[in-house]
Order: sequence, then structure tokens, then C-alpha cells
Amino acid sequence: MRTGTTYTRHFDIETRQHELLGLDLGEGAPRRALILGFVLFGVWTGGLLLLFGLPGKATFTLYFLPPLLVAILGTQRSRNNDRRWNITNWALAARYLTLGHRPIVCGGRRAAARSEWIPRRARWGSKGDGLRRESVRRRREYAMDTELPAVTAGAPIALDARPRLYGPDAVYAAVQRGGRKNTGRTAR
Repeated sequence: MRTGTTYTRHFDIETRQHELLGLDLGEGAPRRALILGFVLFGVWTGGLLLLFGLPGKATFTLYFLPPLLVAILGTQRSRNNDRRWNITNWALAARYLTLGHRPIVCGGRRAAARSEWIPRRARWGSKGDGLRRESVRRRREYAMDTELPAVTAGAPIALDARPRLYGPDAVYAAVQRGGRKNTGRTAR
């Protein structure tokens, strides 16, 4: 497997907010993180205000802490992919668990058949058993079934690759053959 190195991370320059409403923020907070935090706080708090009204002493933490934690932890760089924030990985993981994986076949020239999708049962593994809303009979069958269904992605492709090793004499002959074809061209 090939491993690539990205050097552009060193040139990642982000704008920082050093002062907010007359309050000095020291070295400054990243503006994208602040914007994300304000949006999350507005949506979360607005929704709770519409549903439950103003917070009391006991519920103030519920109004304030979740968007703060998501903004702080979500805007940190991911350990798996240095170019992404954690919130991006969380969103992709949630999308994978809910919608699944729809493969792109031939660059999108045709839609993937239903048999080519990765089923929810294979994506969720043992976590999905508790989330399933099915009859008792189906739950028993699922518990007894130890093998996951085979994911088919079409017929297997037979590859007939034969490595060839060319020596210097074969390369020289190929150059000479190519040179005869180009004799009519003029040098530029």
C-alpha cells in the first residue's frame, strides 16, 4: 500500500478573533470554530427554548454545555485524518450508519444495484440488534444467525496479468522501431 505525505498542513493559516465584545481573548480563538459554536448554540438553545421555555437552575447546564462541548471537541483536528475536524468525522460516521454506503460504479455512469449496497446489518454489527424494531421471531432468527449475509458486488473479475521483464536489448530494439516511425518529423 502506498503512503502519501501532505506538506500543505504546514501552510494552513486560520484567522483568529482576538477580541470579542470588548473582551480580550488572548492569542485568539479560530473564527471558524467561533462561528460553528454560535450556530450550534443558537440552534440548540432556540430549540430547547421553543420546547421547554426558559431554563431553570437545574437545566441551565443542559442548555449551555452540549453545544459548547461539540464546538470545542468538534473543531479539534482529527487523529485519523489531519486535514479534517472531528465534527466532520462524526457527521460522516452518522451518515454511514444511517444511509449506508452506495458505491459509485464506473464513475457514476450507472446507479449501484441494491445488492451492491452494504446492508445495515453489516454496518451496525452487534450494535444494531438492540436498535431493531422487529417481531420477536425475527429477533430470535437474528440471534441464532452467526454469519452475516455475504455482500455481493457483482460477478468477480478475472485478471490475466502476466509480468514481463524486458532486458536492455529489447528496450533498444523498441527504441529503434519507434525511431523509424518518427523519421519524417523535423527537429524543433
